[in-house]
Amino acid sequence: MILSRSLSCPRLLACGFAGAALLLGSAGCAKSDPRETELRRKQAEHLVAEADFAVNLREWTRAEGLLLKAAELTPENGEIWISIGATRVLRGDKAQARSAYERALSAFADAASEKSGASADPWLRQVHVLALLGREKDARGLLEKASRRLQDNREVKAYLDHREIDRLLGDPAFARLRL
Repeated sequence: MILSRSLSCPRLLACGFAGAALLLGSAGCAKSDPRETELRRKQAEHLVAEADFAVNLREWTRAEGLLLKAAELTPENGEIWISIGATRVLRGDKAQARSAYERALSAFADAASEKSGASADPWLRQVHVLALLGREKDARGLLEKASRRLQDNREVKAYLDHREIDRLLGDPAFARLRL
């Protein structure tokens, strides 16, 4: 999750980084020796933990640098790209934040296509990133597409039933990270 969900203060920002460590375990690294992949994942996990500490200190530039190193190790991890974008927004560089959010969107789109509909997470994360990019109409359209593609998925149904997109867009902490 990293910096991606609701982040109104460094403490909440830090909570997001804890999720990154978990996601690093499931975000398969590029095809290579399993031992090398595991080492890269653990190195990225360590960098995310350091970035978490930097966020607690409101050291956005330091956090961004650590996250960029983690992204080099696990470039397919969309959560890290969301966090990079968020740190860039917090330090005032919205143009570069857009680039990072676009990388996150691409990573989640790749994950959604690879999983052939089994998991709602990459779909819902794309909705989230589209909202961060200020593309509300696209976010809602993708959410409708996900609900058709994943008709029996409880996560998607709950997201729609609880109007999570509206809650997200109305959240002041989210608005702070939105472009």
